[in-house]
Amino acid sequence: MGERGGALRGQLHQLVREVAKFGAVGGLGVLVNLAVFNLVRQTTEIPVVRASIIATVVAIAFNYVGFRYFTYRDRDKTGRTRELSLFLLFSVIGLVIENGILYAATYGFDWDGPLQSNFFKFFGIGVATMFRFWSYRTWVFRHQPEPVTVAAAGAEAAAAAPAGAEAVPAPPPGVRSAAPGRSSADRLAPRR
Repeated sequence: MGERGGALRGQLHQLVREVAKFGAVGGLGVLVNLAVFNLVRQTTEIPVVRASIIATVVAIAFNYVGFRYFTYRDRDKTGRTRELSLFLLFSVIGLVIENGILYAATYGFDWDGPLQSNFFKFFGIGVATMFRFWSYRTWVFRHQPEPVTVAAAGAEAAAAAPAGAEAVPAPPPGVRSAAPGRSSADRLAPRR
């Protein structure tokens, strides 16, 4: 239990750090989102949901930079095209969630005053954030696979071998192993 409990504590600590970093970037993204939303609402005649969509798109761009270079900087960076495509896909789904709530409040219930719009904009951001956190950490910014060391691979093979079996070292990379039952002298002898 000691080793297992330590691993569990380590995973929990890592999750707490990830949530804190996600929250820091997301919190700044919410401020950007609400600031752009209110700026567009007060300085233009753009309808409320369109102003919200503009603000959400600006926040998505801000958040991608923050997530890639702060929250998930230690994650796999090999497939940037895939990562960006998935980020945009899940961000658009989040945009629909966030602005769907605002749309329902504005046009379904006629709650379109500044305070009501900001409340439902903020509520929509909160609901969409839960979806984004799950999707970004699961699909977009994936963990890099743990490297397997030669010593660890040998220890795993030894542990998996039946009791009393002779340990046979693995051949170096690029070298084929001998067929069972043939010695190295047999392999070197010419075939007839």
